[in-house]
Amino acid sequence: MTATVSELAPPRAARVATWLYFGLNGFAVGMWVVHIPSIEHATGISHSTLGLLLLALGGAAFAGMQLAGPLVDRLGQRRLVPAAGVLLGIALFTPGLAQNWWSLGLALMFLGFGNGSIDVGMNAQAVVVERGYPRPIMASFHAVWSIGGAIAALIGAATLRAGVPTQTTLSVAGVVCIVIALGAGRFLLEATEPAEEEHTEERVKPPAKLVWALGGLAFGLMLAEGVANDWAALQFRDVLGTSVSTAAYAYGAFAVAMTIGRFLTDRVAAVVGPAAIVRWGAAIAAVGMAIVIVSPWVALGLFGWALFGIGLAGGVPQLFTAAGNLDPRAAGALMARVVGLGYVGLLAGPALIGGLAHFMPLNLAFILPLVLCVLTFFGGPVLNSRK
Repeated sequence: MTATVSELAPPRAARVATWLYFGLNGFAVGMWVVHIPSIEHATGISHSTLGLLLLALGGAAFAGMQLAGPLVDRLGQRRLVPAAGVLLGIALFTPGLAQNWWSLGLALMFLGFGNGSIDVGMNAQAVVVERGYPRPIMASFHAVWSIGGAIAALIGAATLRAGVPTQTTLSVAGVVCIVIALGAGRFLLEATEPAEEEHTEERVKPPAKLVWALGGLAFGLMLAEGVANDWAALQFRDVLGTSVSTAAYAYGAFAVAMTIGRFLTDRVAAVVGPAAIVRWGAAIAAVGMAIVIVSPWVALGLFGWALFGIGLAGGVPQLFTAAGNLDPRAAGALMARVVGLGYVGLLAGPALIGGLAHFMPLNLAFILPLVLCVLTFFGGPVLNSRK
């Protein structure tokens, strides 16, 4: 028999453990991203081939989410989340071992599957932990993910500068992930007592339209985030004509603002509610993107990207929480759908902007994420009807 939430671990211990898993995930992804250029060079592949392999990584991540969702409900979070963390740590070894395009493709599918699995598991655990607190805490977990990525960027830059082989760095990083995954697992909480379900007279399933609505909002917001990740620096360089070094500040402004915003979101959400965070955050993001589109000046452009990051900071965590609370007994499966649709948006955004940029100036292509933010503003009230 599985123990109840109160019997397993204090919420505070589970909160710290969940922070570790989010940080682990951000760290692992960051270590891979930092080493993409060196791995591309070592395997001798072209940019176009790398693009196709990254699609394979994304597809494997989506598959991992869809498999992990039902498994986390069946096996329990104390089993699934550590196992997914170990899987991700092992997978992190493999890109550094690749010698050609097909071995790198296999490595990235392994890495993507591990990433997708832990993504669903740790978000489901975050929902459970949040229930033990009198206020929202989900956004802070996502902020720790960003910090994990930043730590990876710093470590990766230092090891590359020191000439440490990529295989060595990724292997050590993989070991770190495995150790954290195994050590933190015993502090996690389980969502429900299975015996309770046997005495439930009727299990009410959430409307499918509501699940798809949450997934659609996640798709739009994460598509906008993906646009910033891949195109912010290029917009500064190509539209505003800045140097490469100055262009890097565009993404920096977005990323720093988003991280700070995620740390602030929980306290604001406790006052105004999740629907307001999604709606008005999307409105702020739309204003920020409008500034980016029309600004001819670097300083104003930086302000626009920062505003865009602040606006997008809190919306996705609120959507994930709403999905996980629709039915606690099927939280993993429900979150797999919403997280999966969001991840599709994250992958699709950069590609769609690239396609539009063939037919119009890059800044005008950014009308797409602006429109999605506006639509999210009008669709945000769906969070008030989730019960």
